[in-house]
Amino acid sequence: MPDVRAIQRATRQSPYKMRLVMDQIRGKDVNEALALLMFSKKHAAKQIEKVLKSAVANAEFKARESGDAVDLDRLYIKHAVVNEGPKLKRFMPAAMGRATPIRKRTSHVDIVVAERD
Repeated sequence: MPDVRAIQRATRQSPYKMRLVMDQIRGKDVNEALALLMFSKKHAAKQIEKVLKSAVANAEFKARESGDAVDLDRLYIKHAVVNEGPKLKRFMPAAMGRATPIRKRTSHVDIVVAERD
């Protein structure tokens, strides 16, 4: 079975916070990673869990489409990155009539799952 990916773009969470969670699950089995994400207190874990579930569903679909069988217990996270997305630029009032810029950061989450040999 070839590698299968899922991507979520412009997630409203800073890449730094997302990477903290992503580093925990990189290289792990899918079931182990899902369990870890489910019980994590971080908001980023929910977003990453959605993408991981989507990647697993994509793997099942591709296998069904090509007539192969996929063992979900043998799937693992082969490649997982969080890239920076577009920033939402806002302004906040400051002292003496000034305005200070605020950059609301977004992330692109990319997860690739594959089957272990």
